[in-house]
Amino acid sequence: MMNRRSFVSKSALTGLAATVASSPLTIAQSRSPKRKMTINLVCGAIGVKASQERAIELAHEYGFESVEANGSYLSSLGTGEMQALKKDLRSKNLVWGTSGLTVDFRKDRATFEKGLKKLPKIASGLRRAGVERVNTWIMPCHDDLTYNQNFKQHTDRLREVASVLGDQGLRFGMEYVGTTTLIVSKKYPFLHTMAEALELANSIGTGNVGIVLDSWHWWQAGDTVADIEGLKNSDIVLVDLNDAPKDVEKQQQMDNRRELPLATGVIEVKGFLNALVKIGYDGPVRAEPFNQPLRDLDDAPACKATIDALKKAFSLIG
Repeated sequence: MMNRRSFVSKSALTGLAATVASSPLTIAQSRSPKRKMTINLVCGAIGVKASQERAIELAHEYGFESVEANGSYLSSLGTGEMQALKKDLRSKNLVWGTSGLTVDFRKDRATFEKGLKKLPKIASGLRRAGVERVNTWIMPCHDDLTYNQNFKQHTDRLREVASVLGDQGLRFGMEYVGTTTLIVSKKYPFLHTMAEALELANSIGTGNVGIVLDSWHWWQAGDTVADIEGLKNSDIVLVDLNDAPKDVEKQQQMDNRRELPLATGVIEVKGFLNALVKIGYDGPVRAEPFNQPLRDLDDAPACKATIDALKKAFSLIG
């Protein structure tokens, strides 16, 4: 799903540009006084390869309000380097978004323990940098484990993860994956709805665990605006905002073929965002479209297309 860019034709470039606003809004125009959430840049999600410093530069240049944190890099910084990086972030009026979990909890126990052993240092680096959120995703199926077996394994392993993160004051978000074609791709289905993800967070029980809410999976799972309005701000660690291709049946949609927000209007964005404002969600909102034409663009047009789409969506708040 995460293959890098290749040459794209002029026609594909033109088609992508048509899906977003012709010119970006300014921060002042797009920042509704009602909203606390930030427009977040995650370079890898849009096909941009960037160091932490470069990601901060791109976020500032194109009008994002938060930026993804690289935990492995941040944990390698000395005191002076960390202070300089934090100063640069502040000078550009940016805050941290989330950091992706570095522990592989989906494979065998040895692989999990290897990653877990490295987590305290990474978590400490995130804390020193001022990062507050870490996120991951949950595979909605398994070839060998039944639902109950898989639920227990996730509970046990992610409790260990959440405990390490909690020791550093970090919140931990888990993304439920609702794509039907992915759920049925293996023998045993696993959790794929908001309610089930919240059950897992409750089962982990460390007090610092919530969900990653993706408009794509929210739509695929059949979750509703009312379901979002029933949440608390503390239940959500990260939000993804995406759209879906037209002329594809909902149950036939492919997880790695999505669109930028409002590109097609298939997914209800206005109600989704306004529900988040209603519950006071104060975290980052990123685009994660898995869209090859976008990923094929150079860094500048990829960032511009993404910020334009996100700001256009945020203009619906109110």
